[in-house]
Amino acid sequence: MSRPDAWSAVRGRPSRFLRSAWPWRSVLYVATTVPVGIAVLVVLFLVVGIGLLTVVLVVGVLILARVPVIARVVAGGERRRLGLVRRPTRGDRVPWTEQLRAARDLPVAWSEVGYAVLLATVLPVVDFVALVLLVVPAVFLVTPLLRELTGSTVESVGWSIDTAAEAWAAVPLGLVLLVVALYLLTWLACGQAALTRMLLDPPEERLAEAVARLRRSRSGLVDAFEAERHRIERDLHDGVQQRLVALTMTLGSAEMELEDRAANGGGPTLELVRTAHRQAEDALADLRATVRGIHPRVLTERGLPAAINEIADRSPVPVSVNLRITERLPPPIENAAYFVVSEALTNIARHAHASRAQVAAWVEEGERRHLVLSVTDDGVGGADPARGSGLAGLAARIDALDGVLDVTSPVGGPTEVRVRCALP
Repeated sequence: MSRPDAWSAVRGRPSRFLRSAWPWRSVLYVATTVPVGIAVLVVLFLVVGIGLLTVVLVVGVLILARVPVIARVVAGGERRRLGLVRRPTRGDRVPWTEQLRAARDLPVAWSEVGYAVLLATVLPVVDFVALVLLVVPAVFLVTPLLRELTGSTVESVGWSIDTAAEAWAAVPLGLVLLVVALYLLTWLACGQAALTRMLLDPPEERLAEAVARLRRSRSGLVDAFEAERHRIERDLHDGVQQRLVALTMTLGSAEMELEDRAANGGGPTLELVRTAHRQAEDALADLRATVRGIHPRVLTERGLPAAINEIADRSPVPVSVNLRITERLPPPIENAAYFVVSEALTNIARHAHASRAQVAAWVEEGERRHLVLSVTDDGVGGADPARGSGLAGLAARIDALDGVLDVTSPVGGPTEVRVRCALP
């Protein structure tokens, strides 16, 4: 699996790192800093110099006012150049024409100006000195070729090489030094890229990326919860439920045998067995309902509309269903939507004193597609998710899926539970 950036690669296994393109991409990043920095230095020197010379005139002030625009252009190019050592972000792909257009409406970004000055002065010097590290292993690696061409003693980095054996002995040393130089240059490139990103990436973008990482983490927790729920369902179905089935069969057999032996119609033992049989059947029915509630099979096999219709048919309050969903949705979204409907209908039956309820769902098209789900009733209202853990837990789960759960329930009704969840 390829590494997402040079920093991840350089911290990985050396064999994988050295076989990848990241060392050479890092060298290219460091090497291009030198000409880019020189070009920025020339431009800034000319603009600032001309501006200062003509500062007594209005034109000098106007020329100096172009420095932030130049810095923004440089920042745009540097964001693109960061693609050499890391995966480009959405902001890196913004065309320069749009950046220039936006520059007229944005305040001066002094961090971009400071980075332009840094790029024009310090970074090229540091990177040029670092690139000299590659000269030593390069000289050792080509020493046999140099001796073959000259046919005489070769002075290689202070080492006089007189024979072919000495020349070839320098090659392994050159390989070792090359590996060391590649690691050092990659670390330098990663550090310089981190500094560049810190100065050029706006705080809003970093915050958005942090929120995205948090959302992915919460989504992973939802997936882990779903996997654990499936395991519990499987254990109940294949373990406890099968034992209860065997128990009811055993009690049924004992009941029939006692009935055959008791010619007078029974006795205390027979009544106890009958009672135990009924209790075992009731426990089995409760367990089956629990297993069905953990993860309904109809949801997996036939999708969200069929599952919602099933729980609507079981509701003691009459429920009308209007579902305009013609496709299978991602399993986490289907599961969350199902349990929202189940929890809402349960609350309606227990607390709303409603005469009817309605469930509606559809896919809303737009720049990004969303599933919209609505559960309404004509009950007494006054529902507050903060007072119960059911809808509050579902709201956190919907939020982890990039969605929102809203409850509108004024006193006197009606009550609406609405979910709007983004689809991939």
